[in-house]
Amino acid sequence: MAVPELLVFPTGEARWREYRFRCAIGRAGAVAQKREGDGGTPIGLMSMRAAWFRADRLAAPATRLTCGPLAPDDGWCDDPADRNYNRHVRLPYPASCERLWRADGLYDVVVPLGYNDDPVVPGRGSAIFLHAARPDFAPTAGCVALALADLLAVLREAGPGAAVRVLAD
Repeated sequence: MAVPELLVFPTGEARWREYRFRCAIGRAGAVAQKREGDGGTPIGLMSMRAAWFRADRLAAPATRLTCGPLAPDDGWCDDPADRNYNRHVRLPYPASCERLWRADGLYDVVVPLGYNDDPVVPGRGSAIFLHAARPDFAPTAGCVALALADLLAVLREAGPGAAVRVLAD
């Protein structure tokens, strides 16, 4: 069986096998040359690295990806000058970071995507995740977002090698 890819279209549609979902991408759309803070979602193929979830809000998602609970001190470094740029860190952290433990529910399930992580290039973009969308599917800061139920459906079938492919206009 072929390794599944979540196909993401700049029009706000995503496809996973025979399923079609509404999705949100970055406020700047799909971009070929991603830069830190530009609001773009990088075009290309990005592996689903793992899944994290808020155990205080929901059960562990069914998935064959490595999966573990988030903690209140989980963060992701987004400071291009820091040695841990585009890496998971523990808060408090001395450089700029995104907090993964969020009150708004967007990261109740969060999947780090394999973007700018092997090797990390400072300034090329960080914290590209697959996560839950806002109810109105408002644009993200550069991530790919699905309705939580759709995200959980994708994760049920995702395992090693599963990926997100963001397509150009």
